[in-house]
Parts: sequence; C-alpha cells; structure tokens
Amino acid sequence: MSRSRPHLAYLPNGWAITTWIVAILVCLPVFIVLGSIFASTGDVWAHLAETVLAKYITNSLMLMVGVSIGVLAIGVSTAWLVTMCQFWGVRVFEWALLLPLAAPAYLLAYTYTEWLEYYGPIQTGLRTFFGWESATDYWFPNVRSLWGAIAMFALTLYPYVYMLARVAFLEQSTCTLEASRSLGCNPWRSFSKIALPLARPAIMAGLSLALMETLNDFGTVQYFSVVTLTTGN
Repeated sequence: MSRSRPHLAYLPNGWAITTWIVAILVCLPVFIVLGSIFASTGDVWAHLAETVLAKYITNSLMLMVGVSIGVLAIGVSTAWLVTMCQFWGVRVFEWALLLPLAAPAYLLAYTYTEWLEYYGPIQTGLRTFFGWESATDYWFPNVRSLWGAIAMFALTLYPYVYMLARVAFLEQSTCTLEASRSLGCNPWRSFSKIALPLARPAIMAGLSLALMETLNDFGTVQYFSVVTLTTGN
C-alpha cells in the first residue's frame, strides 16, 4: 500500500488556479476604484464640495426616498391584491403588471414627456376643451423635474418589488391568516401584522434591486435635467 503524501493536499490544482485568476480579474476594477480614493487629486474634492457636491447628494437621496415610497406602495399593494383577491381580470393583471420591465426607464420618460409636455396631446386637449390660450391661463405640473423622475422610476421599477412580494405572499400559509381572522383581526390588520412582516425580506430584496437601478440610471435623470451622483460622474 502506497503511503499518502499529506503535503500534496496543499498544492493548488488547475481548477483552483483558474478560479483565483478569474476572481482576481473580476475584482481588479473594484481594487482600482478603491485605490483611486487614496490617489492625490489636488483640490478636486474641495472644489466639488464648494460647488455641486451637496446638490448631487441631496438630489440622489431625494430620488432614492421618493422611488422607495413609490415602488413599495405600488409593488406591495398590487402583489397582495392579485394574490389574495378574486376579481375580474386578475389573471391578466398577474402578468401585465410585469410589463414595465420590458422597457427601460428612459424610454418611458421620453414617452410620458411627449404626452404631458405643453405641446403634448393631454395639455393640448385641456386647452381646447376649456378654451385656454396659453400656459399662463392654467397650472400643470412640470414633468421634467425631480418629482417627474421619481414618478418615472416608480412606474418602471415597481415590478421588482411586485414579483418578490407576490412570491412571498403565495408561499405563506393561508391557515396563518385564517387564524388571525378567527382571533378578531380584520383583513387590513391581518395584512399589516401577519402577511407583511413575513414578506418583509423579499420586499426589501426587491427594493434593493429597484434602488440599484435608480442610482445606475443615467438617461432618465439627464433627460429630466436632474443632477445626481450618476450624472456628476
């Protein structure tokens, strides 16, 4: 019987070497970005802090907060309705609510802007119907603004929350909800106290994906003239 050689177990084989090479290549851009933090930049950061950095950070934070509220409100409510309620067209809504993912946010921004701008069909129809002659005769919200960008992102990215929340609701036992109803909880209280906390991890995962897409988007915020950390870079 041949004697085993324990020291050979510590020698890397071909697969281990290949794995390390791939890992280093993948992490190399991250290491370069982290290394740039310690590089000498002169007065660049001081100049940014004195001029536009505060506005970049403020707009980015407001965008994240607004999009979070929008995608949570739309995604969670629609997921709960199509999962727990029976109404006409529910089977259509189950897949139709995913359609916003088929188009990038900036394409929807172009479309809605064309519809809602002064020269678009909506404002043109309002002026024709009410007899208004110019923009000074009425008030209409400015679409190309921070709030317009928040609305566009919320309407485009809520399916991330909707998909994961719906899966979480489907996996929940109906016996738990029925037990809460038998103990005196109304439908709203059963949702807020039982179903929502159980689905919270999935909802937070969907929200994280939506916020990642929000901060990564360049076309929408640039088209709406909203300066953020993405456009600033």
